[in-house]
Amino acid sequence: MKNRVKPEKIYVKVNSDFDSTGYMQPRSIIWSDGRVFPIEQVRDFRPAAMLESGRSGDCYTVIVHGQERHLFFERFDPQFAGRFGRWFVETMPGG
Repeated sequence: MKNRVKPEKIYVKVNSDFDSTGYMQPRSIIWSDGRVFPIEQVRDFRPAAMLESGRSGDCYTVIVHGQERHLFFERFDPQFAGRFGRWFVETMPGG
């Protein structure tokens, strides 16, 4: 059986807009070192399969620098109204 390398979760800051229906539209990804990556296009949005954390979330397929990436929104427990959720991207270790 082949060992699978698991992607790393990298938590990031994301600038987002909300439209009048409540749809959350990510606009840019801000890396921890301050680099900003504008999101050129959102190609797809879907509920994410149960995340490893056991939380529900959403997966956005986005275009950044002409390349397709998956951006995840991990929802927090509704008991904590001040903390709605957080964003992460997955990357291969060392990548």
